[in-house]
Amino acid sequence: MPARPAAPRQVALTGSLARRSALLLWQGIASQPRTYVLAIGTSAVFGASTVAVSSVLGVVTDDVVVPALNGSAEARERIWLAGLALVAVAVTLALSVAGRRVFAGMGVADQQAGFRAKVTRQYLRLPMSWHRRHPTGQLLSNANADVEATTSVFNPLPFALGVVVMIGVAAVQLLRTDVWLALAALVVLPLAMVANVVFERKMSPAVTRAQQLRAEVSDIAHESFEGALLVKSLGAEDREERRFTASAQTLRDANIKVGVIRAFFDPTIDALPGLGTLLLLLVGAMRAADNAVSTGDIVSAAYLLTLMAVPVRAFGWVLGDLPRALVGHDRVARVLDSTSALEPGEGDLPRTAEGAHVSMRQVGVSVPAGGGSAELLAEVDLDLAPGRTVALVGPTGAGKTTLASMLSRLIDPSSGVVEIDGHDLRDLRAEAITSQVALVAQTTFVFEDTVRGNVTLADVAEPGAPSDEEVWAALRLARVDDVVRALPGGLDAPLGERGSNLSGGQRQRLALARALVRRPRLLVLDDATSAVDPGVEQQILTGLRAAASAGDGAVSPTVLMVAYRMSSVSLADEVVHLEGGRVVDRGTHAELLARDPGYRELATAYEQESARRAAELDESAELPTGGLR
Repeated sequence: MPARPAAPRQVALTGSLARRSALLLWQGIASQPRTYVLAIGTSAVFGASTVAVSSVLGVVTDDVVVPALNGSAEARERIWLAGLALVAVAVTLALSVAGRRVFAGMGVADQQAGFRAKVTRQYLRLPMSWHRRHPTGQLLSNANADVEATTSVFNPLPFALGVVVMIGVAAVQLLRTDVWLALAALVVLPLAMVANVVFERKMSPAVTRAQQLRAEVSDIAHESFEGALLVKSLGAEDREERRFTASAQTLRDANIKVGVIRAFFDPTIDALPGLGTLLLLLVGAMRAADNAVSTGDIVSAAYLLTLMAVPVRAFGWVLGDLPRALVGHDRVARVLDSTSALEPGEGDLPRTAEGAHVSMRQVGVSVPAGGGSAELLAEVDLDLAPGRTVALVGPTGAGKTTLASMLSRLIDPSSGVVEIDGHDLRDLRAEAITSQVALVAQTTFVFEDTVRGNVTLADVAEPGAPSDEEVWAALRLARVDDVVRALPGGLDAPLGERGSNLSGGQRQRLALARALVRRPRLLVLDDATSAVDPGVEQQILTGLRAAASAGDGAVSPTVLMVAYRMSSVSLADEVVHLEGGRVVDRGTHAELLARDPGYRELATAYEQESARRAAELDESAELPTGGLR
């Protein structure tokens, strides 16, 4: 067996605040090296050009402007060269600013795209049990607001790193002028770091709270949109508005707190160069009194300090965004570092011309509950012969959906083994399972796509995508082909959000066609035809075998159906009665009616419920035109 792939590298940042900050910045730059080399390089050109302005102006003034004003003909002839030099510096400054902004923007956009792709890929990889523990709004926030927070620091970062050359040049010039003047000027740098430490301690909790509240607001909004029918039909608009308003108000307060903290930090960083200038003038006056420096030296040092104000402010922007970026990265990392208990195997499942052979041996499933564990299934032994149709029946909470979910490996057993054709599902590749096992659930999801896109779940030009003939064959088997032909556009008809232009039964049959087009060897129907007319349901079940016997490469799949209609159960080759997570009895419908009192009671209840629903449908059909429908 091939070796399993190495575990992915942990995304979460560890260590001290300084180490985590450095790692975040380094990893971001390393993810887009060329882009950030260009962004930082053009920023460095800007910094060098800014320093060069003073030198160019000095040379032009001394060698051209002043002599020209004094009547020098030679100097007048060089005025155009002086103008050209100034234009060259100005153009260099403009191009460097434009280049830095373009490349910095590209770096941020590429990072955001990369993070969103990783987060989405992880969402698709993680099991349903993980998704049930995390609200949808929270997941949307991780992929949007948290990703944007993570990358926010990389907008000002290239500027800050590039113009560090200005600090270097200014520091060298200051040290050449006078050591004490240099120390007075450079004291602003450690003061900026101290201000950042204080800022970080205040800002991190506030930003963490704000990011969490953004997720909660998103979750409430998502619930309101998803439950629009419920909200409108029960007149709960005011309640939903109050709930959302309260959450939005809490987020507002948290954002204001973040803004207040930032409002104190930014002016402090901006004020440091000014305070440095005052200190420099004080020290310079003392040094000038001792004839250690000249007045020109003090003026020059003050000018150099004003140049240093640019990189100091740039670093202030970076330091101001770092707390939010670290919090956003931590929240994204929690998703990317989440582990799945359903690690795929490496084995293949050979495809044969008959249905799959399913075997469960001493299968048990337990889940955490109230500090202990709850047993959903216990000691289940089940054998499904190839091509057989088996009905799984039982009261609510018996464990039917849990058992059905294991066959497509949405969950793993806590004990025991689930096998297909003698292969433990835990040893198989995910693609080996999904290519031969199809689960159709009661709750049907329809994408906002065409009929073809919803059935094939593939692009038309994608290699291996089902052909239109195969799609129509699946639609016929699901008894929904007439519905599709009646739609404007046929297979190309758009179905709207969640298939809003289809009835519940039509959506279920479309989902069944989605499974059948893959020609599965094991078809699991978890009450997948509950909204389908009983007569149509029987046609579908009998049609599966008829299609297989007709040839054309069709396979008569092994079918496990969670059923609630006796008309459906009676079509099964075998019935399994599940209760309390255990198999109570199994046999034909007639055999269980004769010997299993619990099954007999269940069958009577199912028949009464089916009769009640049929009566309701008849009454609805007899309503006059314009009445309640």
